[in-house]
Amino acid sequence: MQVFGIAGWSGSGKTTLLKGLIPALTARGVGVSTLKHAHHSFDIDMPGKDSYEHRAAGASEVMISSANRWALMHELKGAAEPPLCDLIARMSPVDLLLVEGFKWEAHPKLEIHRPIVGKPLLQPDDPHIVAVASDIQLDGLSVPLLDITDIGGIADFILRQCRLLAV
Repeated sequence: MQVFGIAGWSGSGKTTLLKGLIPALTARGVGVSTLKHAHHSFDIDMPGKDSYEHRAAGASEVMISSANRWALMHELKGAAEPPLCDLIARMSPVDLLLVEGFKWEAHPKLEIHRPIVGKPLLQPDDPHIVAVASDIQLDGLSVPLLDITDIGGIADFILRQCRLLAV
């Protein structure tokens, strides 16, 4: 399984890009999964639901399943957040695992940079960034600059980087 990241500051357009990339990649016959880092306390469960009540009662893990999907919720209960490699190990094998966030982890990444966000480039300080996608011209980059609106071109770049497409 190849792992490729989409990194950038909050609000830069990572999720928007992924929403375009996933169908572009699957249309090329590539099996794709995603792993997203959440920066804030999040919950996919709701008070009043049985699965929520199981967790609230102290269950370490709760799996919920239907004919359409299943999900596993694991309570950390004060333990440290697991490293990216441990989370990847829990994923079922596919051709390409796209990782959203985890910007400080050591895996190949495309940085999404939009000056409107008001944050600096990550690229000069992160040797794992292999390209930058932006909505403006950026001079002096040591990696390729991609047009953030060129979903097909970005998909092809990722596939070449991951050796899933002939160069």
